[in-house]
Amino acid sequence: MVRLIQKSGYIKAGGASGYMKYIATRERVERLEGSGPVTKGQRQLIENLLRDFPDATELEEYSDYHSAPTTRNASWLISAVLDANAHKLTDRDGYMRYIATRPRVERHGEHGLFSNRPVSLDAALKEVETHTGNVWTFIWSLRREDAARLGYDCAESWRKLIKAHQVEIAEAMKIPSDQLRWCAAFHDEGHHPHVHAMVWSADPSQGRLTKEGVKMILSRLTNDIFQDEMYTLYQEKDVSYKDLVSAARRSMRELIEKMRTGFCDSPVIEMKMLELAQSLETVKGKKFYGYLKKSVKAQVDAVVDELAKLPEVAECYEVWNGLRDELENYYKDTPRRWLPLSQQKEFRAIKNLVIQEAKNLRLGVFTFEDAEMNDESEIDSETLPQGVGYGEVLEYRQAAALLCDDDVTWAEKREAVKTLEQLWGKGFTSAAYHLSKAYQDGLGVLPDDEKAEEWFRCSAAMGDAQSQYMLGKLLQEQRRMSEAASWYERASESGNQYAQYRLGKMCLLGDGVPKDIERAVQLLNDSANQGNQYAQYVLGKLYLQGKEVGQDQNAAEYWLTQSANQGNSYAQFLLDHRQRVLSVLLCTVRLLHHVSNIFWETLPPPNPAGGHVESKLMRRIREKKIAMGHKADDHEEYQGPSMSM
Repeated sequence: MVRLIQKSGYIKAGGASGYMKYIATRERVERLEGSGPVTKGQRQLIENLLRDFPDATELEEYSDYHSAPTTRNASWLISAVLDANAHKLTDRDGYMRYIATRPRVERHGEHGLFSNRPVSLDAALKEVETHTGNVWTFIWSLRREDAARLGYDCAESWRKLIKAHQVEIAEAMKIPSDQLRWCAAFHDEGHHPHVHAMVWSADPSQGRLTKEGVKMILSRLTNDIFQDEMYTLYQEKDVSYKDLVSAARRSMRELIEKMRTGFCDSPVIEMKMLELAQSLETVKGKKFYGYLKKSVKAQVDAVVDELAKLPEVAECYEVWNGLRDELENYYKDTPRRWLPLSQQKEFRAIKNLVIQEAKNLRLGVFTFEDAEMNDESEIDSETLPQGVGYGEVLEYRQAAALLCDDDVTWAEKREAVKTLEQLWGKGFTSAAYHLSKAYQDGLGVLPDDEKAEEWFRCSAAMGDAQSQYMLGKLLQEQRRMSEAASWYERASESGNQYAQYRLGKMCLLGDGVPKDIERAVQLLNDSANQGNQYAQYVLGKLYLQGKEVGQDQNAAEYWLTQSANQGNSYAQFLLDHRQRVLSVLLCTVRLLHHVSNIFWETLPPPNPAGGHVESKLMRRIREKKIAMGHKADDHEEYQGPSMSM
């Protein structure tokens, strides 16, 4: 990876320590150019250096020495380590004299120091010797081939670079720009030609270098050195990144779908979930991962790690890690660690989902597994005003069709909304349903639940059962339960199977209405007899468990079979495992599906590809949706299903 290497430190007033004698006499050792084995003295010195400066193992000189421990490679390693740490080995004037006069420094007359103006070595030595504040040191280096290619293999290029950024360096170091003092020297050394720089403030009380400041200096110099190359590189990487993400999304979509439609049959997870449910009985206060004591957290982690062993999850997690590696390799030098699923921060949400499922298990909460229910049927019939012409009828039908067409542009949908509003004023009462859907889903207009409710009420008041049901559903989402139940009741009386199903759920749970098992079973039967597979599934599950109603194996098998024949995989799963503890069994299934959702959420977003909505407008739409409680991605190309209670 092409990059600028930076090391920074500082020398306090009076600072001096070890290796002084060696620095003073190192030239004799440096000239050991033989190819014979490393000498005993060199080996001992290298051991001491590596002990005192362990980061020396990152040097290319160390790699050369490690692979071939000759006197020559030992000399180059010793030279490189001492040069990189010279600011720690001597005092200020000693360090300045060293960088100004050492071998292979590019000299300008009697020494190699340079600054933003001509430098007198004696004057500079006296200034740093008497300075009572800190003096900071920097080493900037490039690989030999990069320095040669980019023109940074001479002192003048580095002098111009530092001079061009001295105001930014002063800012990063909290030094007024007019108080900044610096000098540097270029060393044409080994694998890494580099610059030693000393920086201080004319006012000893000023100056401070933070981690953010260090990063800022490195960033500004890097951007300047690699400006042309980085522009081309990032263009190439941007294209490559998008191609990679596009391919990864296709692959992950297949894996997630496989996971989503799969069923977890793991006795180990079942046992661990039962143990966790029992542990939660003794937990006081909030039952969220961050609030739990360590022993209970360990139980949650153990469940997640068992989930990670499932073949579907393991395969998906491996692909996910590979994708993350590829993406980070584009912009980072250090490889990322592959952590267990329970320790991966992007998947923290699964821990609280595990806890929620364990709470449901402990409390015996009845669940419905109906997140995929499609209840978006259209209105039953058109209500056309008397004496209307064929042209207006055609205009109405075309506008209604445009709102449902995914290939239609935003502007065309907006015109369709205007047309429907005008036709409503002319007596086309059926337009109200389509307008309510437009405002609910953001079709040609910004999503607005208040306007959606107004239009649903208009249509529902005229007796449209589908509008009555959709209004009830909208009100239930807002927890206006009694109003929702009232509209569900009216739609149920008109025979709407979805209203019967949802009202049956409310009566079964006592959610917003008095708990009434007999009424719930009646409503679920009405819906199931119309072919609603979710009502059939719930009835089968009720008769199989025998808690709310008497256990009836024949009725359970009948309704589960009816549901399974319509493709309800949960119903088939219960038929295949009816002898197991269903609450625990379904709990593990839901966990697998939760994981599939989270995998989808952690994928990078798709490439922006020719959307019909301008970016500012799309941002406004998302902000509006979020403000009303919707997720920001409610209508993106795919969303893993949530598990409905």
